[in-house]
This record gives sequence, C-alpha cells and structure tokens, in this order.
Amino acid sequence: MAWISSAEAIRQLGVRPQTLYAYVSRGRLEARPDPEDPRRSLYSADDIERLASRRSGPKRAAEIARASIAWGEPVLTSKLTVIAEGRLCYRGVDAIDLSQTATLEAAAAHFWAADYAPRPGMPPVTNGPLKARLFTALATRAGTDPHARGRSRAMLATDAATVLETLVDAATGGTGDGPIHKRLGAAWALDPDGADLVRRALILMLDHELNASTFSARVAASTGASLSACALAGLSTLSGPLHGAAVNGVLAFLSEARLLGAGVAVSARLDEGRALPGFGHPLYPGGDPRATELLAHFEVPEKLADILSAVANESGEYPNVDFAIGAMAQRFALPTDAAFSVFAIGRSIGWLGHAMEQIETGSLIRPRARYAGEMLDSAARP
Repeated sequence: MAWISSAEAIRQLGVRPQTLYAYVSRGRLEARPDPEDPRRSLYSADDIERLASRRSGPKRAAEIARASIAWGEPVLTSKLTVIAEGRLCYRGVDAIDLSQTATLEAAAAHFWAADYAPRPGMPPVTNGPLKARLFTALATRAGTDPHARGRSRAMLATDAATVLETLVDAATGGTGDGPIHKRLGAAWALDPDGADLVRRALILMLDHELNASTFSARVAASTGASLSACALAGLSTLSGPLHGAAVNGVLAFLSEARLLGAGVAVSARLDEGRALPGFGHPLYPGGDPRATELLAHFEVPEKLADILSAVANESGEYPNVDFAIGAMAQRFALPTDAAFSVFAIGRSIGWLGHAMEQIETGSLIRPRARYAGEMLDSAARP
C-alpha cells in the first residue's frame, strides 16, 4: 500500500486539514505515523484516490445535505470542539489533558471563554426522581427567563453559569458551596475517589462536536430562545435511547451477561445482528479516548470486565464512553439516573457554549425537507 503526506492528500482532495482529519476519525481514510517523523501522519493513497473520485462527481445540493446529516461532512462553522485523529479538543486543548486536574467550573470558563460567575438562582427542585428534577428545573427557568437576542456576551455567560448551577442544584436536591463534583459526590455518598471520577467524567462529556442534543440546542438558540430553553432542548434530545440514555442499553447488556454468561451474551447478539451496547464509535475507529481515560481510573466490576474480554475476542470492538459511564455507575453504586445526570450536567456546558456561539451569528437554522409523498392532483385543485 502506498502512503502520502498530509500536504499531498489535501492537495489531491482539495479540502482543508480539518476535513482530512475528519475523514480519518470517521474511518473513511486510513492513516499511520510517519516512520521518519512520528509527529506526522501518512495517509493511504488508495483511500485518497477513492475519496477524490467521489468528490469529483457533480452533486446536487439536496444530495450533499442528505449525506451530511448523519456522520457526514461538517454543516456548521464552530470554534469550540474538534475531533481529529482520535483526539477530542475543546478550544484547542485536549479534553483528556483538561480532565486531569481542572474543575468543571474551570473547564466551563475555558469552553465559554468567559469567567464562571453565576448569579443567585431559584430555589432548587427537590421533588421527584433525579432525572425528572433536571427537566423540571430547566422548564421552570425556560418559562420565565428572557430571550437571548440582544444580550451581551458577558450577560450570556452569566446566564449560562446560572443555568448550569440550576441543573447541579436539581441533581443534588439543594444548594451548596464548593466545586460541583464535590457537591455531587456528597449528594451521592461517594468517597473522594468516586467524586474525582465524576469530575473527570463531567469534563470528558462536556462537548462532542455537533451531536444530536447540541444541534437541538443550536436550533433553539438560532430562534433567540433563552439559554435555559436551549439547554432544555438539549436535555430533551439527550433523553433518547440512542443518545444520553444509551447507558441503559449497557446495563441491559450486563443483565444478559449475568444470566447467560458474557461470551454467550456477546455471541448471541452478534449472531442475531444486534448491536453491542457500549462498544464502537463512528468517530473513533481506534477506540474512544474518553472511555480509555475513565476506565484507567477504577477497577471495572467483574461481570463488566468479562464483557470487555468477550467483546474483544468476538468482535474486536473498543468500549465507548457509554460503557465507561455504565461501569462507573456500577462500581460506585450511583443512584438511579445519576449516570444520565453526569452526562446531562457535563454536556450542558457544550449546549450553552454552542447556543452562545449560534446567537452571535444572528442566523436562523431552518433546513428544507425533501418531499417524498404524493403530489396534489392538479385536477382536484379549486
């Protein structure tokens, strides 16, 4: 197989470096370290030729849009997050590096490029299950908060920090002082190691490019909706089983493994053509670095370790962050929906950052649908 440099690959494809890296992260282009300079990468000439031939053919706008809507080409410009060559970076800082020592508040300040300065919030929501409290808290704010258009960046950043604190208060069932991860740890009866793992997870879940919930938040922001309403749009989308609730699939997979044995459970799913919950990710063909980082900081419970081994033997797939969060929930006996809350609280920083960025563009996100139904019979028109 022939290999070429990034400069030559970019020239042949006629793309920006970011697009080249996206091809690699999405498994469309094979890359390897340059043996003469490991800091650089070489790219498969065959893959480049294949991609170039596809790009050279004329495409209608509708075809481009259809191909872009699911794991396709970038459709919005953003300065916030990039996933390239297996790395996740927030505003130019590797997410793994940021998670080593930063508090969630410091990570939010970095992501928003603003001081973390919330104003005093509303009384915390204390009634109902954990997940329901998150929704109630955001809905209450969204019903009264002013719309975002015309508000200064500093004011929006204060609004964003206040929305985040509202979610944290709802998750803990009360107000408190100190770093967010310690407040959550105290509410969930975690030891210092458990609370620190929550801190790491919150930061690693902070943003993930233009995922479904973030896109929902940006659509809401494009209308001028309040930041609390944007976060509520994100939370609603996150609740789906293919997004933030995917950890429930991991727990169901664990139940199968306990009943049948890990090897049998994995083989049965593969034989039936069913997914392996918590494994594989289109943007990380070489493994999800967020999962690798989290799993390195605690001992995975035995049954989940058996699943890891069985999946590695049967399919070669790597665990993703859903598996890591599910394993964390099992290891530290987190309350029901605490794993979802970690996802939601961490990701709310991303929703709010993207919402502020979208508001500053002043543009409305309003795609068109490609109609595929029956047309009205012209003879039937009045």
